[in-house]
Amino acid sequence: MKHGKKYAEAAKLVDRSTLYDTADAIALVKKTATAKFDETVEVHIKTGCDGRHAEQQVRGAVVLPNGTGKTVKVLVFAKGDKIAEAEAAGADHVGGDELIPRIQNDGWLDFDVVVATPDMMGVVGRLGKILGPKGLMPNPKAGTVTMDVTKAVNDIKAGKIEYRLDKANIIHVPVGKVSFDEAKLQENVDALMEAIVKARPSALKGQYLRSITLATTMGPGVKVNTAKY
Repeated sequence: MKHGKKYAEAAKLVDRSTLYDTADAIALVKKTATAKFDETVEVHIKTGCDGRHAEQQVRGAVVLPNGTGKTVKVLVFAKGDKIAEAEAAGADHVGGDELIPRIQNDGWLDFDVVVATPDMMGVVGRLGKILGPKGLMPNPKAGTVTMDVTKAVNDIKAGKIEYRLDKANIIHVPVGKVSFDEAKLQENVDALMEAIVKARPSALKGQYLRSITLATTMGPGVKVNTAKY
């Protein structure tokens, strides 16, 4: 992949052979962000897990203390009094069966997170082929299948993010924006890493955290020393 001049200049600031302390890595990714928009700061964690084995799956959610800096649109599938509860909590879209054709036939996907009450999962299941590949399927482990829709919506709006292994056993998570000050980014990274360390599968033998890389949307990766975690 060919990178532009700005990227090449930014990459010169990063020593590829150094494992940086988290604070130094954060300062460096802020310095190497050269795009004209407020770039997202991302953490990429390579694990020693083998996601093909169910007992080595890593999946969950964590509320970042300082949010992600992104406005998140929440869709809630509910019925009865849970509809009013979801609306009162600030959900952007609330509904039931009537939303299925909008998503299936009209390609409507104007939402970032889907929450469902357990009694609506039969309905939501019909959207598996559309929501699944986009990582939008509600999941009890992520707290998005719940009767407590108020807490679910509030947490998501406050900066709750999901983490899970991809096919290469890497976790990719946003932890804020370049415009955040370093202390806020540090708090978010620490909260994320604490959750991921706790989520270590008991079936895993050997090294769990192979590498941690911090990067901005358009910037070079900065390797973080895993020893702290």
